Amino acid sequence: MQPTSNLGINQEQDVAAALLAWYDAHHRELPWRTSPRALAAGHRPDPYHVWLSEVMLQQTTVEAVKPYFVRFLQRWPEVKDLAQAEPDDVMKAWAGLGYYSRARNLKKCADAVLALHGGRFPDSEDGLLALPGIGAYTAAAIAAIAFDRPSAVVDGNVERVVSRLHAIETPLPAAKAQIKVHVAAMVPAARPGDFAQAMMDLGATICSPRRPSCMLCPLNTHCQALRTGDPERFPIKAGKKEKPLRRGAAFVAVRDDGAVLLRKRPDSGLLASMAEPPTSAWTARLDGGTDADAAPFAAAWRPAGTIRHVFTHFELLLDVFRADGVTRSAPPGCWWSPPREIAGEALPTVMKKAIEAAIPGITRAERPTKADHD
Repeated sequence: MQPTSNLGINQEQDVAAALLAWYDAHHRELPWRTSPRALAAGHRPDPYHVWLSEVMLQQTTVEAVKPYFVRFLQRWPEVKDLAQAEPDDVMKAWAGLGYYSRARNLKKCADAVLALHGGRFPDSEDGLLALPGIGAYTAAAIAAIAFDRPSAVVDGNVERVVSRLHAIETPLPAAKAQIKVHVAAMVPAARPGDFAQAMMDLGATICSPRRPSCMLCPLNTHCQALRTGDPERFPIKAGKKEKPLRRGAAFVAVRDDGAVLLRKRPDSGLLASMAEPPTSAWTARLDGGTDADAAPFAAAWRPAGTIRHVFTHFELLLDVFRADGVTRSAPPGCWWSPPREIAGEALPTVMKKAIEAAIPGITRAERPTKADHD
């Protein structure tokens, strides 16, 4: 038997109405968003903008995404432009945003939208789910925001709001199905896209993880967690497992002209298709060599520090080595990248850290973001 809402039908309608009224007055201005006033004037959201922003926002902060979103639209204004782009150019434009499987799926999805749908996104959840890289959350978000479908959109912010609204004692992630039932019961027939964005904004600005501004919340009279006196206890989360620590080494070879030797990672697996200085054979499950004996070729390698990086399922400790005055030609699969081009290479943050340890300042042309994941 599925859980039912703690609120009656009239209360659910009251929640939706109160939330939409708050959103009309306090919504965030975001470069991919169509404001309530613009919607009322007949301006519909561009599905390409909604899709692009939703993919970028997965596991990444709004502030980190804004400049990437603007640059992507400047370079590829429509989905057909992105479909016609070179995959390496997309990976370079994505570099630093993390979770690189998203970028690979972004390109595959754009290709499919152009090839299968003539450059127009499907307007239903089922149609969107059939596209590469679009899961249940993204399909619901695009359907609601771009096409005004009454979809239950649940991200981390919405999970927090609903967990507190109903004082859900089931820990996450087990509570996800229960939360979605509650959201579906609250989605209004009118303005479901604005309702979805209002829930996200409420979680991001008022119903925050710590010190929520409950007295400013438009839903405080309905909130079961507030009545308990401890809203920060929700959502309840299952204990996290300790992440294993992996070890490896990175080798930054420098020519006399300052060029750095890079190579492209394999087309599948962790950080697939991204650029890196040569490293030892570490993986998410196995350590690699940690000294100069693991170097790709003989040179005057000297220690240049150690960097630590957090991935989704493990931490990585890389000992960095540098060799100057390297004169050899680039080995197969490698290339020499001039100093002025390093910042534009498709380097994930972990590899930028490694190069920075050896050559401080060379990659600092872009803003910091959350850690890389894949």
